[in-house]
Amino acid sequence: MTRIAVIGGGRIGEALIAGLLESGRAIKDLVVVEPVPARADLLAQRFGVRVTDAVADATAGADVVVVAVKPHDVDPVLTELAKAELGEERDQVMVSLVAGVPTARFESKLSAGFPVVRVMPNTPMLVGQGMSAIAAGRYARAEQLRVVTDMLESVGKVVVVAESQMDAVTAVSGSGPAYFFLVAEAMVDAAIGLGLTRDVATQLVVQTMLGSAALLDESGQSAAELRAAVTSPAGTTAAALRELERAGVRSAFHEALHAAKSRSAEQGSTPD
Repeated sequence: MTRIAVIGGGRIGEALIAGLLESGRAIKDLVVVEPVPARADLLAQRFGVRVTDAVADATAGADVVVVAVKPHDVDPVLTELAKAELGEERDQVMVSLVAGVPTARFESKLSAGFPVVRVMPNTPMLVGQGMSAIAAGRYARAEQLRVVTDMLESVGKVVVVAESQMDAVTAVSGSGPAYFFLVAEAMVDAAIGLGLTRDVATQLVVQTMLGSAALLDESGQSAAELRAAVTSPAGTTAAALRELERAGVRSAFHEALHAAKSRSAEQGSTPD
């Protein structure tokens, strides 16, 4: 069985650990690096996995090393990884879940030719419904991509893209849950303004979104086709959509995703 070390016990790291265990991974094959004692104790109690604050200790016996920290924390982690003598005793692969940081930044700090795979996950991993895009670095082999894909499929779906597309992926699926939650929040607030209770409004919005997503996923029809099917001429839906178009909803999303892509690129260009 593949042994996995997860560096970073935050929400994404925790979601991955939970998904791996739920999919049948053995506790003995997982180790977590978490330097904050309170957080380390919580993870150990919640999952029963070994938790350490020593990067070299955790990575020594790992086949896959997952870095799941915030972008501003990646340089100290890279410094520790550079000291860990990775790949000297076993065939290892590095998996970066760090938003905006290119594989070249990892490769420049690790031993020559060390394989790195970059991943853009999202927070629905917490409920096993994540969307992860993966891109191979210069030295990652096809079989290593398959190992990473198998690992991430325990917490959702996976798509392989070119690394040049990762900033766009970040703008769409990485940040996408926040757009979705904003729309849900706005619909709930509007429904309350129509006289519904918050509980009823929330149930209506959540189930409508769940059902609509399932229909889009399973029907084989495009979003445009499904929207047209539910929009009767001069009906209530047409009246609502007319107001959304008048408010510039399409252009707002266009500008929002471009801003997110630009910010992702800025994060990745941080000098060493």
